[in-house]
Amino acid sequence: MRLRNSSDRYGLVSMAMHWSVALAVFALFALGLWMTGLSYYSEWYRTAPALHKSVGVVLFAVMVFRILWRLVTPQPAALSTHSPAVQLLSRLGHALLYLGLFVVMISGYLISTADGRGISVFDLFEIPALITGLPNQADLAGAVHWYAAWVLVILAGLHALAALKHHLIDRDTTLMRMLGCGVK
Repeated sequence: MRLRNSSDRYGLVSMAMHWSVALAVFALFALGLWMTGLSYYSEWYRTAPALHKSVGVVLFAVMVFRILWRLVTPQPAALSTHSPAVQLLSRLGHALLYLGLFVVMISGYLISTADGRGISVFDLFEIPALITGLPNQADLAGAVHWYAAWVLVILAGLHALAALKHHLIDRDTTLMRMLGCGVK
């Protein structure tokens, strides 16, 4: 399998980033929901948020790399069976997913650094608190983070349903190209 994309299929790097981001988004969403219900006396009260923040920072780095990767390697061409409307919806859906990811990650950063402390990433290094002291920073960023995370997960679910629709109903190679299966 090739590392870079070709005109008709995704390469290993694009596929690895796609599936790792998808896994991270759903795992972070589940972890975020779970940790909001932890009591102060839970052994996970500090560990879960630290893990959530660390994975979020890594996800941010992956997304920056993913954007750079898209600039240096072409995306496979749209299938000829896809109408202009389907192609437009695909581009719009992907743009909304990217936007949603960055809104969730930036709002998470603003929540975490509102008190002036940086974010420790797996106790290996720290991301400094560059923006602090905005009025109601933690509360406003928290509300944005909450709602944007829900919108992102719903969009990701719709994205998955669209891929399944293409595979099961349209019987085209849309999904197979991102799975790395033998597509001509």
